[in-house]
Amino acid sequence: MYEVYVAARFEAAHRLVGDFGPATRTHGHTYRLEVIIRGETLKEDGTLFDIGELKGAVDGLAASLHYRDLDEVPGLAGTNTTAENVASFCWEQLAPGLQDPGLDSLTIRVWESPEVYAAREGSLRSVSSE
Repeated sequence: MYEVYVAARFEAAHRLVGDFGPATRTHGHTYRLEVIIRGETLKEDGTLFDIGELKGAVDGLAASLHYRDLDEVPGLAGTNTTAENVASFCWEQLAPGLQDPGLDSLTIRVWESPEVYAAREGSLRSVSSE
């Protein structure tokens, strides 16, 4: 199995709903967004996927979240913006653009601090590119 990794950072605010103590108040994080794509075979040129294309997509996603209140971002508004839900949102945003016969899976890690992250991993084989 081969993998390609790209990371980006963004600053964003949010508030949690539920029994989360002080995290129920608006607060912010310096998020680290990590993206890993995996596949079994390389293309004829020796690559799994164009790393520049992947970096552009990840940087674009991070830029769309930078200095935002995540509770107001379309697709996240109305959800509890836990790290898990943010990771899922990012997965759903990137997966359709990664429809390539050589790619098997996508993993998204969203770090809220250097010690804490949540992730979503899933197959790219059944994702619609619409």
